[in-house]
Amino acid sequence: MSDLPFLPYARQSIEDDDVEAVVRVLRSAHLTSGPEIPAFEDALAAAVGSPWAVAVSSGTAALHAACIAVELGPGDEVIVPAVTFVATANCARFVGAEPIFADVHPDTGLIDPDDVRRRLTNRTRAIIAVHLGGATADMPALAAMASAANAVLIEDAAHALGASRDGEPVGSCRRGSAMATFSFHPVKHIATGEGGAVTGVDPALRDRLRLARDHGIVREAAGSSAPSPGPWYYEQQLLGHNLRLTDIQAALGRSQLAKRDRFLARRRSLAARYLSRLDSVEGVVPVVPPAASRECAYHLFAVRIDFARRGVTRAEVMRRLREKGVGSQVHYIPVPAQPYYRGRGWALDAFPGARAYYDHTLSLPMFAAMDDSDVDRVVAALAEALEP
Repeated sequence: MSDLPFLPYARQSIEDDDVEAVVRVLRSAHLTSGPEIPAFEDALAAAVGSPWAVAVSSGTAALHAACIAVELGPGDEVIVPAVTFVATANCARFVGAEPIFADVHPDTGLIDPDDVRRRLTNRTRAIIAVHLGGATADMPALAAMASAANAVLIEDAAHALGASRDGEPVGSCRRGSAMATFSFHPVKHIATGEGGAVTGVDPALRDRLRLARDHGIVREAAGSSAPSPGPWYYEQQLLGHNLRLTDIQAALGRSQLAKRDRFLARRRSLAARYLSRLDSVEGVVPVVPPAASRECAYHLFAVRIDFARRGVTRAEVMRRLREKGVGSQVHYIPVPAQPYYRGRGWALDAFPGARAYYDHTLSLPMFAAMDDSDVDRVVAALAEALEP
Protein backbone atom coordinates (compact mmCIF):
# COMPACT_ATOMS: atom_id res chain seq x y z
CA MET A 1 0.00 0.00 0.00
CA SER A 2 1.10 3.58 -0.66
CA ASP A 3 2.26 5.84 2.18
CA LEU A 4 0.90 8.86 0.27
CA PRO A 5 -2.61 10.25 0.91
CA PHE A 6 -5.34 8.44 -1.02
CA LEU A 7 -6.41 10.20 -4.22
CA PRO A 8 -10.15 9.66 -4.87
CA TYR A 9 -11.46 9.98 -8.42
CA ALA A 10 -13.24 13.19 -7.35
CA ARG A 11 -13.66 15.38 -4.27
CA GLN A 12 -15.14 18.75 -3.28
CA SER A 13 -12.95 21.77 -2.50
CA ILE A 14 -14.37 23.58 0.56
CA GLU A 15 -12.54 26.68 1.76
CA ASP A 16 -12.88 28.93 4.82
CA ASP A 17 -15.16 31.45 3.11
CA ASP A 18 -17.53 28.61 2.14
CA VAL A 19 -17.79 27.60 5.78
CA GLU A 20 -18.36 31.22 6.79
CA ALA A 21 -21.19 31.55 4.24
CA VAL A 22 -22.96 28.53 5.69
CA VAL A 23 -22.49 29.68 9.29
CA ARG A 24 -23.92 33.09 8.39
CA VAL A 25 -27.14 31.43 7.20
CA LEU A 26 -27.29 29.15 10.24
CA ARG A 27 -27.31 32.28 12.41
CA SER A 28 -29.96 33.98 10.28
CA ALA A 29 -33.76 33.86 10.37
CA HIS A 30 -34.04 31.73 7.21
CA LEU A 31 -32.76 28.20 6.77
CA THR A 32 -34.94 27.53 3.73
CA SER A 33 -37.08 29.48 1.23
CA GLY A 34 -35.20 32.66 2.14
CA PRO A 35 -33.12 35.28 0.32
CA GLU A 36 -30.15 33.03 -0.46
CA ILE A 37 -32.16 31.09 -3.05
CA PRO A 38 -32.81 33.95 -5.52
CA ALA A 39 -29.30 35.30 -4.92
CA PHE A 40 -27.81 31.94 -5.91
CA GLU A 41 -30.16 31.64 -8.89
CA ASP A 42 -29.21 35.09 -10.18
CA ALA A 43 -25.50 34.32 -9.82
CA LEU A 44 -25.87 31.00 -11.65
CA ALA A 45 -27.90 32.54 -14.48
CA ALA A 46 -25.24 35.22 -14.94
CA ALA A 47 -22.48 32.60 -14.91
CA VAL A 48 -23.99 30.58 -17.77
CA GLY A 49 -25.52 33.47 -19.71
CA SER A 50 -29.18 32.55 -19.30
CA PRO A 51 -32.03 34.89 -18.31
CA TRP A 52 -33.00 32.77 -15.31
CA ALA A 53 -32.18 29.78 -13.15
CA VAL A 54 -34.37 27.74 -10.81
CA ALA A 55 -32.55 25.99 -7.95
CA VAL A 56 -33.72 22.58 -6.75
CA SER A 57 -32.63 19.86 -4.34
CA SER A 58 -30.51 17.70 -6.68
CA GLY A 59 -29.50 17.10 -10.27
CA THR A 60 -32.15 14.38 -10.40
CA ALA A 61 -34.75 16.86 -9.13
CA ALA A 62 -33.67 19.24 -11.90
CA LEU A 63 -34.36 16.60 -14.55
CA HIS A 64 -37.65 15.65 -12.89
CA ALA A 65 -38.81 19.27 -12.70
CA ALA A 66 -37.85 19.83 -16.34
CA CYS A 67 -40.05 16.91 -17.39
CA ILE A 68 -42.94 18.32 -15.35
CA ALA A 69 -42.41 21.78 -16.83
CA VAL A 70 -42.85 20.57 -20.42
CA GLU A 71 -45.82 18.39 -19.38
CA LEU A 72 -44.41 15.01 -20.35
CA GLY A 73 -46.66 12.12 -19.42
CA PRO A 74 -48.01 8.68 -20.31
CA GLY A 75 -47.71 7.85 -24.01
CA ASP A 76 -44.80 10.23 -24.54
CA GLU A 77 -41.33 9.02 -25.54
CA VAL A 78 -38.11 10.66 -24.38
CA ILE A 79 -34.88 9.79 -26.20
CA VAL A 80 -31.89 9.49 -23.86
CA PRO A 81 -28.35 8.13 -24.33
CA ALA A 82 -27.60 4.56 -23.32
CA VAL A 83 -24.51 5.75 -21.41
CA THR A 84 -25.44 8.10 -18.59
CA PHE A 85 -26.41 7.99 -14.94
CA VAL A 86 -29.77 6.30 -14.41
CA ALA A 87 -31.44 9.61 -13.41
CA THR A 88 -31.47 10.78 -17.04
CA ALA A 89 -33.79 7.94 -17.98
CA ASN A 90 -35.63 7.75 -14.67
CA CYS A 91 -36.88 11.33 -14.95
CA ALA A 92 -39.10 10.25 -17.84
CA ARG A 93 -40.48 7.36 -15.81
CA PHE A 94 -41.22 9.69 -12.87
CA VAL A 95 -43.86 11.42 -15.01
CA GLY A 96 -45.15 8.26 -16.73
CA ALA A 97 -43.28 8.76 -20.01
CA GLU A 98 -41.09 6.13 -21.65
CA PRO A 99 -37.32 6.57 -22.07
CA ILE A 100 -36.10 5.41 -25.48
CA PHE A 101 -32.39 4.68 -25.47
CA ALA A 102 -30.11 5.82 -28.28
CA ASP A 103 -26.62 4.49 -28.82
CA VAL A 104 -23.47 6.51 -28.18
CA HIS A 105 -20.19 7.01 -29.99
CA PRO A 106 -17.86 4.21 -28.85
CA ASP A 107 -14.92 6.59 -28.47
CA THR A 108 -16.61 9.42 -26.56
CA GLY A 109 -19.72 8.00 -24.90
CA LEU A 110 -21.71 10.95 -26.28
CA ILE A 111 -25.15 10.39 -27.76
CA ASP A 112 -25.06 9.47 -31.47
CA PRO A 113 -27.33 11.81 -33.49
CA ASP A 114 -27.66 9.23 -36.27
CA ASP A 115 -29.11 6.71 -33.82
CA VAL A 116 -31.34 9.41 -32.33
CA ARG A 117 -32.75 9.96 -35.81
CA ARG A 118 -33.52 6.24 -36.10
CA ARG A 119 -35.36 6.29 -32.76
CA LEU A 120 -37.67 9.21 -33.55
CA THR A 121 -41.39 8.39 -33.77
CA ASN A 122 -44.60 10.39 -33.72
CA ARG A 123 -44.60 9.87 -29.93
CA THR A 124 -41.22 11.52 -29.37
CA ARG A 125 -41.83 14.52 -27.14
CA ALA A 126 -38.31 15.20 -25.86
CA ILE A 127 -34.63 14.48 -26.41
CA ILE A 128 -32.24 14.67 -23.46
CA ALA A 129 -28.61 15.21 -24.45
CA VAL A 130 -25.95 14.38 -21.86
CA HIS A 131 -22.66 16.30 -21.83
CA LEU A 132 -20.68 13.34 -20.55
CA GLY A 133 -17.63 14.13 -18.44
CA GLY A 134 -17.86 17.80 -19.36
CA ALA A 135 -17.58 17.30 -23.14
CA THR A 136 -20.57 18.55 -25.11
CA ALA A 137 -22.96 16.50 -27.22
CA ASP A 138 -23.58 17.50 -30.85
CA MET A 139 -26.15 20.15 -30.01
CA PRO A 140 -26.59 21.61 -33.54
CA ALA A 141 -27.55 18.20 -34.95
CA LEU A 142 -29.80 17.37 -32.01
CA ALA A 143 -31.47 20.80 -32.07
CA ALA A 144 -32.28 20.41 -35.76
CA MET A 145 -33.79 16.98 -35.17
CA ALA A 146 -35.79 18.12 -32.15
CA SER A 147 -37.19 21.08 -34.07
CA ALA A 148 -38.20 18.93 -37.06
CA ALA A 149 -39.87 16.41 -34.74
CA ASN A 150 -41.62 19.14 -32.69
CA ALA A 151 -39.83 17.76 -29.64
CA VAL A 152 -38.24 19.56 -26.70
CA LEU A 153 -34.44 19.42 -26.37
CA ILE A 154 -33.14 19.30 -22.79
CA GLU A 155 -29.47 19.37 -21.85
CA ASP A 156 -28.34 17.17 -18.97
CA ALA A 157 -25.40 19.38 -18.04
CA ALA A 158 -24.67 17.80 -14.65
CA HIS A 159 -21.05 17.35 -15.80
CA ALA A 160 -20.72 20.54 -17.76
CA LEU A 161 -20.81 23.71 -15.64
CA GLY A 162 -18.28 25.96 -17.38
CA ALA A 163 -18.20 24.02 -20.65
CA SER A 164 -19.00 25.65 -23.96
CA ARG A 165 -19.60 24.72 -27.59
CA ASP A 166 -18.40 27.04 -30.36
CA GLY A 167 -17.99 29.73 -27.72
CA GLU A 168 -21.56 29.49 -26.36
CA PRO A 169 -21.71 28.55 -22.66
CA VAL A 170 -23.57 25.38 -21.75
CA GLY A 171 -26.72 26.47 -19.94
CA SER A 172 -27.39 29.61 -21.98
CA CYS A 173 -30.05 27.68 -23.95
CA ARG A 174 -29.80 29.98 -26.94
CA ARG A 175 -29.15 27.39 -29.65
CA GLY A 176 -32.14 25.13 -29.66
CA SER A 177 -32.44 23.66 -26.17
CA ALA A 178 -35.36 24.56 -23.94
CA MET A 179 -33.58 23.93 -20.64
CA ALA A 180 -30.29 22.77 -19.16
CA THR A 181 -30.06 20.91 -15.86
CA PHE A 182 -27.10 21.03 -13.46
CA SER A 183 -25.93 19.08 -10.41
CA PHE A 184 -24.03 20.39 -7.38
CA HIS A 185 -23.19 17.05 -5.82
CA PRO A 186 -19.79 17.15 -4.05
CA VAL A 187 -17.94 15.54 -6.98
CA LYS A 188 -19.18 18.21 -9.41
CA HIS A 189 -17.59 21.56 -10.31
CA ILE A 190 -19.19 23.37 -7.38
CA ALA A 191 -20.74 21.74 -4.33
CA THR A 192 -23.86 22.43 -2.29
CA GLY A 193 -23.86 19.01 -0.58
CA GLU A 194 -26.75 17.91 -2.75
CA GLY A 195 -28.42 20.34 -5.10
CA GLY A 196 -29.23 21.18 -8.68
CA ALA A 197 -30.71 23.81 -10.96
CA VAL A 198 -32.42 24.35 -14.29
CA THR A 199 -31.60 27.22 -16.64
CA GLY A 200 -33.47 28.40 -19.71
CA VAL A 201 -34.90 31.30 -21.68
CA ASP A 202 -38.71 30.92 -21.71
CA PRO A 203 -40.26 32.61 -18.62
CA ALA A 204 -43.29 30.30 -18.82
CA LEU A 205 -40.97 27.32 -18.22
CA ARG A 206 -39.35 29.16 -15.31
CA ASP A 207 -42.75 29.67 -13.70
CA ARG A 208 -43.72 26.00 -14.13
CA LEU A 209 -40.38 24.88 -12.67
CA ARG A 210 -41.00 27.02 -9.61
CA LEU A 211 -44.41 25.40 -9.23
CA ALA A 212 -42.97 21.92 -9.71
CA ARG A 213 -40.40 22.33 -6.93
CA ASP A 214 -43.00 23.52 -4.39
CA HIS A 215 -45.88 21.01 -4.57
CA GLY A 216 -47.43 22.86 -7.53
CA ILE A 217 -48.60 25.58 -5.14
CA VAL A 218 -49.27 29.23 -5.97
CA ARG A 219 -49.37 31.64 -3.03
CA GLU A 220 -49.54 34.99 -4.81
CA ALA A 221 -52.96 36.46 -5.53
CA ALA A 222 -51.87 37.47 -9.04
CA GLY A 223 -51.37 33.82 -10.02
CA SER A 224 -54.47 32.39 -8.37
CA SER A 225 -57.45 31.11 -10.32
CA ALA A 226 -59.95 32.57 -7.80
CA PRO A 227 -60.05 35.70 -5.65
CA SER A 228 -58.07 35.26 -2.45
CA PRO A 229 -60.15 35.30 0.74
CA GLY A 230 -57.13 36.24 2.84
CA PRO A 231 -53.36 36.05 3.40
CA TRP A 232 -53.47 32.32 4.22
CA TYR A 233 -54.81 31.37 0.80
CA TYR A 234 -52.90 29.14 -1.64
CA GLU A 235 -53.77 26.92 -4.61
CA GLN A 236 -52.25 23.69 -5.88
CA GLN A 237 -52.29 24.06 -9.65
CA LEU A 238 -50.26 21.04 -10.73
CA LEU A 239 -48.85 17.85 -9.22
CA GLY A 240 -45.46 18.98 -7.96
CA HIS A 241 -43.07 17.80 -5.28
CA ASN A 242 -40.89 19.19 -2.53
CA LEU A 243 -37.78 19.75 -4.65
CA ARG A 244 -36.59 22.86 -2.81
CA LEU A 245 -32.98 23.75 -2.11
CA THR A 246 -32.26 25.15 1.36
CA ASP A 247 -30.73 28.55 2.07
CA ILE A 248 -27.83 26.72 3.71
CA GLN A 249 -27.06 24.95 0.44
CA ALA A 250 -27.66 28.07 -1.66
CA ALA A 251 -25.21 30.07 0.43
CA LEU A 252 -22.57 27.40 -0.05
CA GLY A 253 -23.37 27.26 -3.76
CA ARG A 254 -23.06 31.01 -4.19
CA SER A 255 -19.70 31.02 -2.40
CA GLN A 256 -18.51 28.12 -4.53
CA LEU A 257 -19.84 29.67 -7.74
CA ALA A 258 -17.57 32.68 -7.22
CA LYS A 259 -14.64 30.24 -7.60
CA ARG A 260 -15.96 28.47 -10.68
CA ASP A 261 -13.48 30.06 -13.09
CA ARG A 262 -10.54 29.21 -10.84
CA PHE A 263 -11.74 25.65 -10.34
CA LEU A 264 -12.35 25.23 -14.06
CA ALA A 265 -8.95 26.61 -15.02
CA ARG A 266 -7.32 24.19 -12.59
CA ARG A 267 -9.20 21.24 -14.04
CA ARG A 268 -8.12 22.19 -17.55
CA SER A 269 -4.53 22.59 -16.41
CA LEU A 270 -4.61 19.12 -14.83
CA ALA A 271 -6.14 17.71 -18.02
CA ALA A 272 -3.34 19.24 -20.10
CA ARG A 273 -0.79 17.58 -17.85
CA TYR A 274 -2.60 14.24 -18.15
CA LEU A 275 -2.62 14.58 -21.94
CA SER A 276 1.11 15.23 -21.95
CA ARG A 277 2.07 12.45 -19.52
CA LEU A 278 -0.20 9.77 -21.01
CA ASP A 279 1.64 9.97 -24.33
CA SER A 280 4.20 7.64 -22.81
CA VAL A 281 1.67 4.97 -21.70
CA GLU A 282 0.94 2.53 -24.50
CA GLY A 283 -2.69 1.81 -25.27
CA VAL A 284 -4.21 4.55 -23.08
CA VAL A 285 -6.28 7.05 -25.07
CA PRO A 286 -7.94 10.11 -23.47
CA VAL A 287 -11.68 10.20 -24.18
CA VAL A 288 -11.50 13.96 -24.81
CA PRO A 289 -8.76 14.61 -27.40
CA PRO A 290 -6.48 17.65 -27.11
CA ALA A 291 -8.34 19.43 -29.92
CA ALA A 292 -11.57 19.43 -27.87
CA SER A 293 -10.04 20.18 -24.49
CA ARG A 294 -10.35 23.98 -24.64
CA GLU A 295 -14.14 23.94 -24.24
CA CYS A 296 -14.45 20.83 -22.06
CA ALA A 297 -15.34 21.35 -18.39
CA TYR A 298 -13.50 18.17 -17.31
CA HIS A 299 -15.83 16.94 -14.63
CA LEU A 300 -14.11 13.62 -15.35
CA PHE A 301 -10.81 12.67 -16.87
CA ALA A 302 -11.73 9.43 -18.62
CA VAL A 303 -9.46 7.24 -20.72
CA ARG A 304 -10.06 4.32 -23.05
CA ILE A 305 -8.01 1.18 -22.51
CA ASP A 306 -8.12 -2.13 -24.40
CA PHE A 307 -7.80 -4.22 -21.26
CA ALA A 308 -7.94 -7.52 -23.13
CA ARG A 309 -5.08 -6.47 -25.38
CA ARG A 310 -3.04 -5.45 -22.36
CA GLY A 311 -3.70 -8.83 -20.79
CA VAL A 312 -5.25 -7.51 -17.58
CA THR A 313 -8.84 -6.94 -16.47
CA ARG A 314 -10.23 -3.54 -15.55
CA ALA A 315 -11.10 -4.82 -12.08
CA GLU A 316 -7.49 -5.86 -11.56
CA VAL A 317 -6.21 -2.49 -12.77
CA MET A 318 -8.54 -0.69 -10.37
CA ARG A 319 -7.41 -2.94 -7.52
CA ARG A 320 -3.75 -2.26 -8.29
CA LEU A 321 -4.38 1.48 -8.49
CA ARG A 322 -6.12 1.42 -5.11
CA GLU A 323 -3.14 -0.39 -3.60
CA LYS A 324 -1.02 2.52 -4.81
CA GLY A 325 -3.42 5.01 -3.22
CA VAL A 326 -5.18 6.02 -6.44
CA GLY A 327 -8.95 5.92 -6.84
CA SER A 328 -10.73 5.30 -10.13
CA GLN A 329 -14.30 4.76 -11.32
CA VAL A 330 -16.35 3.70 -14.33
CA HIS A 331 -18.85 6.16 -15.85
CA TYR A 332 -21.25 4.51 -16.50
CA ILE A 333 -22.79 1.05 -16.64
CA PRO A 334 -25.09 1.48 -19.68
CA VAL A 335 -28.62 2.07 -18.45
CA PRO A 336 -30.27 -0.57 -20.72
CA ALA A 337 -28.17 -3.17 -18.85
CA GLN A 338 -29.79 -2.30 -15.51
CA PRO A 339 -32.29 -4.90 -14.22
CA TYR A 340 -35.14 -2.38 -14.09
CA TYR A 341 -34.77 -1.52 -17.78
CA ARG A 342 -34.05 -5.11 -18.81
CA GLY A 343 -37.41 -5.81 -17.26
CA ARG A 344 -38.92 -3.24 -19.59
CA GLY A 345 -37.52 -5.00 -22.66
CA TRP A 346 -34.13 -3.36 -23.16
CA ALA A 347 -30.84 -5.21 -23.70
CA LEU A 348 -27.27 -3.96 -23.92
CA ASP A 349 -26.62 -6.02 -27.06
CA ALA A 350 -28.77 -3.53 -29.01
CA PHE A 351 -26.21 -0.77 -28.31
CA PRO A 352 -22.77 -1.71 -29.69
CA GLY A 353 -21.39 1.79 -29.19
CA ALA A 354 -22.40 1.81 -25.52
CA ARG A 355 -20.99 -1.69 -25.03
CA ALA A 356 -17.66 -0.70 -26.59
CA TYR A 357 -17.40 2.51 -24.59
CA TYR A 358 -18.30 0.81 -21.32
CA ASP A 359 -15.87 -2.06 -21.86
CA HIS A 360 -12.90 0.27 -22.31
CA THR A 361 -13.50 3.32 -20.12
CA LEU A 362 -11.88 4.25 -16.83
CA SER A 363 -12.11 7.57 -14.95
CA LEU A 364 -8.91 8.80 -13.31
CA PRO A 365 -8.70 11.33 -10.44
CA MET A 366 -9.81 14.84 -11.40
CA PHE A 367 -10.61 17.61 -8.92
CA ALA A 368 -9.48 21.18 -8.44
CA ALA A 369 -7.41 20.55 -5.29
CA MET A 370 -5.04 18.15 -7.06
CA ASP A 371 -1.38 19.07 -7.55
CA ASP A 372 0.58 18.57 -10.75
CA SER A 373 2.56 15.91 -8.92
CA ASP A 374 -0.69 14.02 -8.30
CA VAL A 375 -1.16 13.65 -12.06
CA ASP A 376 2.38 12.31 -12.43
CA ARG A 377 1.68 9.86 -9.61
CA VAL A 378 -1.56 8.65 -11.22
CA VAL A 379 0.03 8.13 -14.63
CA ALA A 380 2.97 6.25 -13.15
CA ALA A 381 0.63 4.06 -11.11
CA LEU A 382 -1.54 3.38 -14.16
CA ALA A 383 1.46 2.38 -16.28
CA GLU A 384 2.48 -0.15 -13.61
CA ALA A 385 -1.08 -1.38 -13.07
CA LEU A 386 -1.42 -2.20 -16.78
CA GLU A 387 1.49 -4.60 -16.78
CA PRO A 388 0.19 -8.16 -17.33
